[in-house]
Formats: sequence, structure tokens, C-alpha cells
Amino acid sequence: MSAKLIIQLAALLGGLGVAIGAFGAHGLRAMLEASGRFDTFETAVRYQFYHALAMLAVGVLATTRPELRGPLGTTAALWLGGVFLFSGSLYLLCFTGVTKLGAVAPIGGLLLIAGWVRLLLAVSKL
Repeated sequence: MSAKLIIQLAALLGGLGVAIGAFGAHGLRAMLEASGRFDTFETAVRYQFYHALAMLAVGVLATTRPELRGPLGTTAALWLGGVFLFSGSLYLLCFTGVTKLGAVAPIGGLLLIAGWVRLLLAVSKL
């Protein structure tokens, strides 16, 4: 994955995080609170943002250290998949009430952790 693509994906995740977070906090707050899912929604948005910012940093690092682009691209791909599965499953849980979707979140969490481990290994060569 190129540094440019990593930064573009970080921008997309960040922008979507703002939009989804604002929609949830303003347009859906009453529904989320009534269903007891407001905290779950907040967790999904928070983790999405954490990883958008982390991907931005990884993308910038990839522009300055071309020899790390492969491992950093893998890091970004793991985080992207992790956000999709972790935050995505929590969003769906909040909107649909299908509790079985909560079982997908740990898989996303493992991908997020794997991305951090991959980053640790990648930068150990610096």
C-alpha cells in the first residue's frame, strides 16, 4: 500500500468518524440512549478516530522511510480491516439491535492489535 493511499484512507476514516459521530450525537442520541447503546456507539467512533490518526502518522512515516512502506502498508491494512470489523459491527449493533453482531467486534479488535504489533516490528529496524 502506498503512502499516499494510507494517508487518503486515514482522511476517509477521520472524515467518516466526524460524520458518523455527529449523526449519532445529534440525530440519533435519543434512540441510542433509549436502547442503551450510546456508550457502544461512542466506543466505535473513538476507536475509528484513534486508528484514523494512527494511520495518518503511519502514512507520513511511509513518505519519509520508503524502505518501510511494505510493512507500514500491512499495518494500515490491518487497521482498516480492524476498524471495519470492530467499529462497523458496533455501529450495526447499535442501529439494528442484532446482538450477534457483537461477536464480530473481537475479531476486529484482534486485527487492530495485529496492526500495532506489525508497526512495532516494522520500526524495530530504525
